[in-house]
Amino acid sequence: MLQVSLLIKADILVHNCTILPMKGEEIIQKGFIAITDGKISHIGKATKALSVQAKRTLNGQGKVALPGLVNCHTHVAMTLFRGIAEDRPFDEWWEKTIWPLEQKLERSHIYNGALLGCLEMIKSGTTCFSDMYFHEDAIAEAVQKSGLRAVLASGIIEAGNRDQGRRMLDEAVTIAQRFQGSANGRINIRLGPHTVYTCSPELLKEVRKAASKLKIGLHIHLAESMSMKEAVKANFGLTETELLEEIDFLDSDVLVAHCIHLSKEDRQTLKKHDVKVAYNPVANMKLASGVPKIWDLSKQGVTVGIGTDGAACNNSFDMFESMKFAALLQKTLFRDPAVLPAEKVLRMATIEGAKALGIESTVGSLEVDKKADLILVDFEKPHLTPTHDFYANLVYSAHGSDVDTVIVDGEILMENRKVKSLDEPQVMKRAQENAYGLIKE
Repeated sequence: MLQVSLLIKADILVHNCTILPMKGEEIIQKGFIAITDGKISHIGKATKALSVQAKRTLNGQGKVALPGLVNCHTHVAMTLFRGIAEDRPFDEWWEKTIWPLEQKLERSHIYNGALLGCLEMIKSGTTCFSDMYFHEDAIAEAVQKSGLRAVLASGIIEAGNRDQGRRMLDEAVTIAQRFQGSANGRINIRLGPHTVYTCSPELLKEVRKAASKLKIGLHIHLAESMSMKEAVKANFGLTETELLEEIDFLDSDVLVAHCIHLSKEDRQTLKKHDVKVAYNPVANMKLASGVPKIWDLSKQGVTVGIGTDGAACNNSFDMFESMKFAALLQKTLFRDPAVLPAEKVLRMATIEGAKALGIESTVGSLEVDKKADLILVDFEKPHLTPTHDFYANLVYSAHGSDVDTVIVDGEILMENRKVKSLDEPQVMKRAQENAYGLIKE
């Protein structure tokens, strides 16, 4: 009889699965992951000399374990606006439909919309998201309830009203002081000045100063539309990136979303300041905003994560869909099928996404002592058979609905497609009622 030489005790054992740690090129077949006190305590290939005693055991037969996906840019409460402003030019979409509806939003609307977004993300394998919106305290409460991890930025818009800009900055600072590090460290806070064209240079300087004092990061839209680019150039004689550099806004703690209309010099500036980028391929295509040169940014060494943007301009929080379009859009732009290969895209949605949010030491890869944020993808599906390349199947063939199990901070949020942390029918019912009410008003 073989004598057991090593005994491991754990809270949760995931075993008999294929593991993509995303810390290198290693793929572990017939592997196991032991989770203790919310962290990964052991990970590797199962052997007969190893015994694990766990309070909960999850059989990973036919499943692939990987880090939970990181959605680097969204407006989670905009689930309430899904499908109401379709097939319109960007300026019309924003000015005539979305912005007027946002003026009607109350705190309860945002909470219920955020819960719906959190539910959708759990069911499609996202374990952490980066948000920018109003009433971010309500979104923080939704995150706490859902069990997800999030980096939340309170939106700040001046739009020519200095008092409004100052008030929104003060509110954002208050929320940062209240929620930074809350929910057992699952919530981190940033400040979210909307754009260069809705915030004056003076306000942006104040926001930068406040973030530095609080030791938190910044999240801003950059070079998203041609009209935005032209307006800033006309007013200041500079590109948006040049203006942000001139006022000393840019640093390694800044996350910029979109980056479609950047010059070569702008891209070099982002690299110089170690600014992080959130690439939103589906939303950019849907609004016909353009295609950012992500492959160029990546080759320059800029950290790039992937985002969905809000449900009003994407309709989905499915990061598997966004990964596929992220790759295909760059291949089309550069007319080169070798551009942005599958493994690189999956890294952008996991460890690179975590780095973009400044939390790569905590999550983004499956390693001992990192937080246990992971998902199990069911590969026993026709569209995932056969498996010649795990990365290719995940990026080009998988869907969010293939996610079977989601664990965040060592807590099982979904098992066998059943969400444990939220009442799924009730969340959908309340969000639908809120959405219909806003349209009827």
